[in-house]
Amino acid sequence: MASTPNFWQRIGIQDWFLTNETSEKAKAKALTPDTVYSYIIEKFQESITELSFADRVVFYHEFIISFNADDYKEFVANKQGIFGLIVQETVEKFYEILKEHRTAGKTVKPSGSKWVFRLVSHPDYARGDKGFIGKLLPDNNNKKEENLRVTFIPRQTGIAQTFDVDQDILKGFTYYSEGYFEIPYHEELETEAQIEKKPGNNTIARLETIIPDQQFAGKKVEYLMKENDLIVSGSDETREDSNIFTIPSEWVNAPHLQIKYNETDGKFYLASFGEITTLNEITVERSDINAPKWIKLPVNSRMLLNGIIGLNLFKA
Repeated sequence: MASTPNFWQRIGIQDWFLTNETSEKAKAKALTPDTVYSYIIEKFQESITELSFADRVVFYHEFIISFNADDYKEFVANKQGIFGLIVQETVEKFYEILKEHRTAGKTVKPSGSKWVFRLVSHPDYARGDKGFIGKLLPDNNNKKEENLRVTFIPRQTGIAQTFDVDQDILKGFTYYSEGYFEIPYHEELETEAQIEKKPGNNTIARLETIIPDQQFAGKKVEYLMKENDLIVSGSDETREDSNIFTIPSEWVNAPHLQIKYNETDGKFYLASFGEITTLNEITVERSDINAPKWIKLPVNSRMLLNGIIGLNLFKA
């Protein structure tokens, strides 16, 4: 029975993996966070060089970084969350590079709305091997199935080689849930953390609710609390002040809640004006709007308004 050709036989570089006894005994250099970070930055810079034209700067939005399975396991061992930190620093560097092009008068516009990073392994990768696949449009199912540009660095030579391979090649890779990150692309060329640090952009807390009303089909609505005093109100609310979180539902009174943040003790406080409010399954005493009765509002609290609308508070 004919054997199935492996990954490297299919792309014609099987001979690179014929090693002698000495090279098999040589220990591959261990992966480090800086190795992964530098590799992604290098490929991002190469994508700009290869894809840009005229005054338009074009670059990859999805980055698939592939390793040997054992190398991957050693890389993440006792370093839970390290890839997430690498991704944060990588995106920040991306924006720094793109800002330089924009300052030079180039047109910097994305081909996708997000950055996607995948850390994967392949059974045919030997210890020390690493590879890279870049995409312009991540996870675009309507995109025509075309060949992918794959860059591979074998451990024996350390010299990068690039090949065009079929999309089916991705079926051989193992994807890890902890090795997947998706980050929105910001036209300002700044990370969310950098944007939040700007004056007037400091977020104190985040509130989220899922509205059961049919027109919203259970969609989640979020509000970023940027002032120390917040009013939560319903669809009858007519004011449009920046510190009013209007939940578009008739099940929420107008106003229903007032939330205050005390900078002195770093705690949140709540007063309820609505018909029924429960906080972490305990009923909150109703206050007169002119004489609010304040109670402590713990971080990550769950509130229920009139027994219908769930509202969660998370500290930023």
